[in-house]
Amino acid sequence: MSAAADAVRNADMHCHSTISDGLLAPAEVVRRAHANGVDLLALTDHDEVGGLAEARGAANELGMGFVDGVEISVSWGDDTTVHIVALAIDPDDSSLTDGLAQVRSGRDARALEMAAELDKVGIHGAYEGALRYAGNPALVSRAHFARYIAEQGLARDVKSVFDYWLAKGKPGYVEHTWATLEQALGWIRGAGGVAVLAHPGRFRLTGKVLRSLLGEFKEQGGAAIEVVSGAHSAQQVNEFARLAREFQFAASRASDFHGPGESWIDLGRLPALPEKLTPVWQLFL
Repeated sequence: MSAAADAVRNADMHCHSTISDGLLAPAEVVRRAHANGVDLLALTDHDEVGGLAEARGAANELGMGFVDGVEISVSWGDDTTVHIVALAIDPDDSSLTDGLAQVRSGRDARALEMAAELDKVGIHGAYEGALRYAGNPALVSRAHFARYIAEQGLARDVKSVFDYWLAKGKPGYVEHTWATLEQALGWIRGAGGVAVLAHPGRFRLTGKVLRSLLGEFKEQGGAAIEVVSGAHSAQQVNEFARLAREFQFAASRASDFHGPGESWIDLGRLPALPEKLTPVWQLFL
């Protein structure tokens, strides 16, 4: 494949399955991506690699390129949660799997705290409701609570639940300490992977703080940022393309697909990367 063709290929480097907080099983995610014309897909469930074998098997059957990935929850600065996507990892690396288990261990405790806070404002049975969607207490996330709350008719849709109940400063939000940036990047390096800062436009950081994050991320081995993301506006795409060039990051293209009707954009429906950027997949293919 030529460099020009590689730059505009339909690659989607960030999506989720039922192994974390997606709506479709790993193989179903792959089949949907293939039907949408994706030729290179990374499954990146939150803090869990349990769906990669199933997804890779489905991709092989379809003749579609597949990348083993994971999205790691990180606590940075005073109180900011950021997400790091790890691409082209060895999912059996013990330092990575042990680290991810450590991160997951706090999810159930946080979920119980969230349910207690929601109970105070009249949303009862939230833990049990969220667990019904998640299945595994170690993987309960805000998305599972959001589905339960929407099911109760307390918000227009899952996206609206975050605005009313689960975003920072809202009744159901509970602070939690995840992995440090240093830990996460160490695990990724140990697993032979490439570290990507996920959807930086969602963090709502001021310019100075964002630049501090990007600088620290680069210093500790971060290699790329998501420039084209389902969560980014056209203006943000241009801004993060500029920052990728300035900091000499490779650029990722990522839907962050969770499921039909819940995501900003469907698998493979993203615009191409802006010009004069190095696609992240060139770092590992």
